[in-house]
Parts: sequence; C-alpha cells; structure tokens
Amino acid sequence: MYGLIGKIQVLPGQRDALASILLEGTTGMPGCLSYVVAQDPDDDKALWVTEVWDSEASHQASLALPSVRQAIQQGRPLITGFGERFVTRPLGGHGLVYQESHSPTQRTAAPTMTEGTS
Repeated sequence: MYGLIGKIQVLPGQRDALASILLEGTTGMPGCLSYVVAQDPDDDKALWVTEVWDSEASHQASLALPSVRQAIQQGRPLITGFGERFVTRPLGGHGLVYQESHSPTQRTAAPTMTEGTS
C-alpha cells in the first residue's frame, strides 16, 4: 500500500469551501482505499488530507481523472500553500480492507473493494 499525509494552507474563511471541493471531487478513484479530509483544530486556515492507495501507481493515475483535475482546478485559487507532506507505507487498520501476504509490507488491497468505498 501507499499512503500520503499532507497539510494544505487555505485563504482565510475558505477552509470549508476547499474541504467541500476536495470531498466532492475525489469519489470513484480506482485503487483509493481511504481519502480523509480533516480540519486542523489549531489552525483555521489549514486542512489535512490523509490518503491510502493500493499502490503509488494508482495514486499517480488518479491525478489524470476528470473529477480530480476539476477539483484541483476549482480548489487551487483557495490554496495559499502546502505544509508538511509525508509518504507512508500503511500496514492496515480499521476501515482498510486488504489481503494478507507473507509480509506486512506486501499486503495488497482485497479484490472485493468497490469504487464507492473510498
């Protein structure tokens, strides 16, 4: 699995608008096991996005999807910058469906995942 955690800095008063754009424009992404947009409780001009993908290739492919490209285009004017960004290797957890392999670093998404679960 492939994971990303990133902080997005937003124009004053636009955090909810950007969150809405991100949540609406990122459904139906093949290979996306989890996509969470969260408010930063200590910074009213920041959002955190946490993503889990079945592979880095799926994440890269998502950037070409029309819905994602539209969300990026709509959201870009509301963004003032980006903060911390972390690449992770998720091992599993509540809400993630994966198949066991011989090594926790080689788990893969279960074939029963559907597009509506991201």
